[in-house]
Amino acid sequence: MALSDSVQPAVAAKITKGVSRSLKSAGKRDAIIRAAIEIINEKSFALATMTEIAGSLGMRDAALYYYFSDKQTLVFACHVRSLERFEALLAGVAHSNGSGLVKLRQFIKHMLVDSAKNGPQLYFGDHSYLDAANRQTIDTWAARLTAGLERFIIDGIEDGSVVECETAMVVQLLLGTLIWLAKWVPADITVDRLMSSISAFGFHGLETR
Repeated sequence: MALSDSVQPAVAAKITKGVSRSLKSAGKRDAIIRAAIEIINEKSFALATMTEIAGSLGMRDAALYYYFSDKQTLVFACHVRSLERFEALLAGVAHSNGSGLVKLRQFIKHMLVDSAKNGPQLYFGDHSYLDAANRQTIDTWAARLTAGLERFIIDGIEDGSVVECETAMVVQLLLGTLIWLAKWVPADITVDRLMSSISAFGFHGLETR
């Protein structure tokens, strides 16, 4: 389940109001969301424009507004889609076998693979540009996902695969790494290269033993 039952109806109403629900329209909405995330990650919400997002898809502004009434509605849909992807990956790893460290590695690898296939995510960092209700939705959802990620580290400490650490702080450092990777990593860098560097820095440390 992507959203709690109490939140889902309000979110659905926000991001589908006044748009076609055909399969063709759903595919176009997905393409718009992906393009918007890429442009917002690159330029920031303030500098990204509906004109640029439409142009990246060979669309005119008027066609874009058929799917999303304004930039606020579009960027909220971007956050929702990203959190859905994050939650699906988290749930899949949580139900797998292995130590806490194994699950943490799996989650990071799966996120990198997902981003390579489906484009980057719009991570739950700064979303001050959203209205109060939407900020609350994202904050509540993000807190639940962050706690799920922290659970892997706590489990790792308990099973001996992870060193004692300040788990909440480590999760924030990890999320910060993933956020910035989405913003600046060139497309020609492979998932294996990224995972190797993350392993060297995040799991093994840079000090020689």
